[in-house]
Amino acid sequence: MAECRFCGKTHNVGFVSTRIAGTDGVSLEITKWADVFASEGFDCFYFAGELDRPAEVSYLCEEAHFRDNDIRNIYLKTFGVRTRDKETTKEIHKLTQKLKVELYKFIDQYKIDVLVPQNALTIPLNLPLGIALTELIAESGIPTIAHHHDFFWERQEFLVNGVWEYLNMAFPPHLPFIEHVVINSSGDNQLSLRTGISSTVIPNVMDFDNPPPPPDEYASDVKKALGVEDDELLILQPTRVVKRKGIEHAIELVHRLGLKAKLVISHASGDEGYDYEMRVKDYSELMGVNTLFVSDIIDEKRGQTSGGKKIYTLYDIYPFADLVTYPSNIEGFGNAFLEAIYFKIPILVNNYSIYRTDIKPKGFKTIEIDGFVTDKAVEETHKVLKDKSYRNEMVELNYKLARKYYSYTVLQQKLSGLILDGLQCNSQ
Repeated sequence: MAECRFCGKTHNVGFVSTRIAGTDGVSLEITKWADVFASEGFDCFYFAGELDRPAEVSYLCEEAHFRDNDIRNIYLKTFGVRTRDKETTKEIHKLTQKLKVELYKFIDQYKIDVLVPQNALTIPLNLPLGIALTELIAESGIPTIAHHHDFFWERQEFLVNGVWEYLNMAFPPHLPFIEHVVINSSGDNQLSLRTGISSTVIPNVMDFDNPPPPPDEYASDVKKALGVEDDELLILQPTRVVKRKGIEHAIELVHRLGLKAKLVISHASGDEGYDYEMRVKDYSELMGVNTLFVSDIIDEKRGQTSGGKKIYTLYDIYPFADLVTYPSNIEGFGNAFLEAIYFKIPILVNNYSIYRTDIKPKGFKTIEIDGFVTDKAVEETHKVLKDKSYRNEMVELNYKLARKYYSYTVLQQKLSGLILDGLQCNSQ
C-alpha cells in the first residue's frame, strides 16, 4: 500500500473508461498516467467494459463498453437523427442508473479518493456512462481529473443528434469538483469558448528519460515473420486502418520512392468498419505497392496465435523500421509520432492541425507533406534513407526535443499541481 508523497496518506485513483485494454491511444495514456500516479504514491484501480489490467485492481462492467448491445442501440437511435422517441429516453435513464450503481460499488470496493475519467466525459460513444459519471460526481463531490482526448464537436458523426441536452450536460460537465485536462491547445481553446470551462494542457508523453532497450532474441526474427526480406525496406504505418489516417499517402510515397520496400500496417480496421480497408487494399494493388496487414501477429503482449504463430508487440517492430509513415488528416495529438521519435526512426507526417500548432513549432525535423505527396517529400525521404549521418542528426535532434517537451517528467509536473488542487494535499 503506497503513501502519497505530498501528505503521507494512502490515496486510491480510479480510472474510468469504456475500454482499458489493447493499444488504442486512450488505453496507452492510461498506462502512462498510472505509472506517474504510482510514482507519486497512489494505488491505481480500473473501471471499464473491457479490461486487461490485473483482476485484483479491476472492476468489469459490460455496460460501460461502447460495444455493449444496449449501449450501441442507444447510439444508433440518437446520432444521425434530430429527435428521439420516448422509449429511447427511458432506456437512457435506465442504463444511466445501472451504471451509476456500478460506479458507486467500484468507488466503495476500492475506496477511491480521486476519479480519473478517460474520454468517458468527452466523446459520447457511451452516452449513459457519461451521464452516470456526471450525476455521481455532482452527488458525491468526489475529486475528479477528467482527461479529454477528443471532443464530440471534433467528430462529424456526432454533430447531428437527438441528445443535445445530454451532450451539453455531461460531455463534459461543468462542475466545481472536476479538474479538466486536454491534450492540445486547440482543445483548451474550444473547451473554454464552448463551455466556459478552463483546463490544463497535458500532451501525450513517453518515457524519454529511459530509452528503449535493443531488440532481444525473441524479436530477432521480426522481419522474417512480417514477410520483409533482408534487402527490403520496412516502412511502418503504426495505426489502425481508418479513413482519417490517410494511408493512401503512405502508399503513394512508397510507390514513388521506386525502392524495394514493403509497407507494413500494424493495426486492424476495428471500430469503424472495413470499407476503408478494402479501399487501401485496392489502392495498394493499383499503385503496385506490397502492403502487409499484420494485426494478427501484433498485440499488446507477446504470445502465440491459435495457429501457432509468434505474436509481437508494436515495440518489437519499431526497431526494424527504416521509416514511419504518419500521414493522418486528423489526430488528437499523435502517439505514433512520439513512438517513432522514441525509437529514433525518421517519420513522414501530414501537416495535421495539432502537429502544425503544438508540435512543429518546437523544432522537430520530419519529412512533411500538407495534404498530398510532393516531389520534395519524395526527395527528402530518399535522402533520409540513403544518408546515414543526415538520418542520425534528424532522429537525435527529435529525441532531444521530445525529452524536453513530452517526457514523463512533464506529465509528473503537471499532474502534481492537479493532485494538490483536487485532493488538497499538503506536505505538512
